[in-house]
Amino acid sequence: MAANFGASSILVRFLFALVLVFSTFNPSGYSYYHWAQKILPGLDPVLALATIGLLIGWVIFLRATLRSLGVIGIALAAALFGCILWLIIDAGIVAADNMNTVLYIVLVLISAILAIGMSWSHVRRRMSGQTDMDDVDE
Repeated sequence: MAANFGASSILVRFLFALVLVFSTFNPSGYSYYHWAQKILPGLDPVLALATIGLLIGWVIFLRATLRSLGVIGIALAAALFGCILWLIIDAGIVAADNMNTVLYIVLVLISAILAIGMSWSHVRRRMSGQTDMDDVDE
Protein backbone atom coordinates (compact mmCIF):
# COMPACT_ATOMS: atom_id res chain seq x y z
CA MET A 1 0.00 0.00 0.00
CA ALA A 2 2.84 2.41 0.81
CA ALA A 3 4.27 1.96 -2.69
CA ASN A 4 1.10 3.51 -4.14
CA PHE A 5 1.31 6.57 -1.92
CA GLY A 6 2.10 9.82 -3.74
CA ALA A 7 1.07 13.42 -4.27
CA SER A 8 -2.40 12.37 -5.38
CA SER A 9 -2.86 10.55 -2.06
CA ILE A 10 -2.02 13.73 -0.16
CA LEU A 11 -4.37 15.71 -2.40
CA VAL A 12 -7.25 13.30 -1.74
CA ARG A 13 -6.65 13.57 2.01
CA PHE A 14 -6.55 17.37 1.68
CA LEU A 15 -9.85 17.39 -0.23
CA PHE A 16 -11.50 15.20 2.43
CA ALA A 17 -10.13 17.50 5.14
CA LEU A 18 -11.54 20.53 3.29
CA VAL A 19 -14.96 18.88 3.11
CA LEU A 20 -14.83 18.03 6.82
CA VAL A 21 -13.67 21.46 7.96
CA PHE A 22 -15.89 23.53 5.67
CA SER A 23 -18.98 21.40 6.27
CA THR A 24 -18.48 21.81 10.02
CA PHE A 25 -18.09 25.60 9.86
CA ASN A 26 -17.53 28.31 7.30
CA PRO A 27 -18.42 31.99 7.15
CA SER A 28 -20.90 31.57 4.27
CA GLY A 29 -23.69 30.61 6.65
CA TYR A 30 -24.12 27.16 5.04
CA SER A 31 -22.49 24.76 7.48
CA TYR A 32 -23.33 22.28 10.20
CA TYR A 33 -22.74 24.99 12.80
CA HIS A 34 -25.29 27.35 11.27
CA TRP A 35 -27.78 24.55 10.64
CA ALA A 36 -27.53 23.23 14.21
CA GLN A 37 -27.82 26.76 15.59
CA LYS A 38 -31.24 27.09 13.90
CA ILE A 39 -32.54 23.71 15.10
CA LEU A 40 -31.18 23.51 18.66
CA PRO A 41 -32.36 23.06 21.37
CA GLY A 42 -34.77 20.89 19.38
CA LEU A 43 -33.64 17.58 17.99
CA ASP A 44 -33.88 16.38 14.43
CA PRO A 45 -32.86 12.85 13.27
CA VAL A 46 -31.02 14.25 10.24
CA LEU A 47 -29.08 16.63 12.51
CA ALA A 48 -28.25 13.73 14.83
CA LEU A 49 -27.01 11.66 11.88
CA ALA A 50 -24.93 14.58 10.58
CA THR A 51 -23.51 15.14 14.07
CA ILE A 52 -22.40 11.53 14.33
CA GLY A 53 -20.96 11.58 10.80
CA LEU A 54 -18.96 14.73 11.47
CA LEU A 55 -17.75 13.39 14.81
CA ILE A 56 -16.54 10.22 13.12
CA GLY A 57 -14.68 12.29 10.52
CA TRP A 58 -13.11 14.56 13.14
CA VAL A 59 -12.06 11.62 15.33
CA ILE A 60 -10.43 9.86 12.37
CA PHE A 61 -8.54 12.97 11.25
CA LEU A 62 -7.58 14.22 14.72
CA ARG A 63 -6.48 10.80 15.96
CA ALA A 64 -4.33 10.16 12.88
CA THR A 65 -2.87 13.67 13.03
CA LEU A 66 -2.06 13.42 16.71
CA ARG A 67 -0.50 9.97 16.30
CA SER A 68 1.62 10.87 13.29
CA LEU A 69 2.67 14.44 14.12
CA GLY A 70 2.35 14.50 17.89
CA VAL A 71 1.68 17.63 19.88
CA ILE A 72 5.01 19.21 18.95
CA GLY A 73 4.51 18.46 15.25
CA ILE A 74 1.02 19.93 15.29
CA ALA A 75 2.33 23.03 17.08
CA LEU A 76 5.12 23.39 14.51
CA ALA A 77 2.68 22.97 11.60
CA ALA A 78 0.33 25.53 13.16
CA ALA A 79 3.26 27.92 13.67
CA LEU A 80 4.41 27.44 10.07
CA PHE A 81 0.94 28.05 8.66
CA GLY A 82 0.40 30.93 11.07
CA CYS A 83 3.56 32.55 9.69
CA ILE A 84 2.30 31.96 6.15
CA LEU A 85 -0.94 33.74 7.06
CA TRP A 86 1.06 36.55 8.65
CA LEU A 87 3.16 36.85 5.47
CA ILE A 88 0.02 36.97 3.29
CA ILE A 89 -1.40 39.77 5.44
CA ASP A 90 1.93 41.59 5.76
CA ALA A 91 2.50 41.48 2.00
CA GLY A 92 -0.88 43.14 1.50
CA ILE A 93 -2.36 40.20 -0.41
CA VAL A 94 -5.22 40.07 2.10
CA ALA A 95 -6.26 42.89 4.43
CA ALA A 96 -6.21 41.95 8.10
CA ASP A 97 -9.62 43.54 8.62
CA ASN A 98 -11.19 41.35 5.92
CA MET A 99 -12.33 38.77 8.46
CA ASN A 100 -14.20 36.47 6.04
CA THR A 101 -11.18 36.07 3.78
CA VAL A 102 -8.85 35.56 6.74
CA LEU A 103 -11.26 32.98 8.16
CA TYR A 104 -11.40 31.11 4.84
CA ILE A 105 -7.58 31.04 4.75
CA VAL A 106 -7.46 29.77 8.36
CA LEU A 107 -9.95 27.00 7.51
CA VAL A 108 -7.85 25.96 4.51
CA LEU A 109 -4.73 25.94 6.70
CA ILE A 110 -6.49 23.78 9.32
CA SER A 111 -7.43 21.41 6.50
CA ALA A 112 -3.80 21.36 5.40
CA ILE A 113 -2.64 20.45 8.91
CA LEU A 114 -5.17 17.60 9.03
CA ALA A 115 -4.11 16.36 5.58
CA ILE A 116 -0.44 16.46 6.57
CA GLY A 117 -1.30 14.59 9.75
CA MET A 118 -3.14 11.93 7.77
CA SER A 119 -0.21 11.61 5.35
CA TRP A 120 2.83 12.12 7.53
CA SER A 121 3.50 8.47 8.43
CA HIS A 122 3.65 7.61 4.72
CA VAL A 123 5.89 10.60 3.97
CA ARG A 124 8.22 9.82 6.89
CA ARG A 125 8.46 6.18 5.81
CA ARG A 126 9.36 7.28 2.27
CA MET A 127 11.97 9.80 3.49
CA SER A 128 13.62 7.68 6.17
CA GLY A 129 12.81 4.09 5.29
CA GLN A 130 11.60 3.60 8.88
CA THR A 131 8.19 2.16 9.62
CA ASP A 132 5.92 2.88 12.55
CA MET A 133 4.87 0.27 15.06
CA ASP A 134 1.34 0.65 13.66
CA ASP A 135 2.51 -0.75 10.29
CA VAL A 136 1.88 -4.37 11.24
CA ASP A 137 0.68 -5.54 7.82
CA GLU A 138 4.02 -4.87 6.10
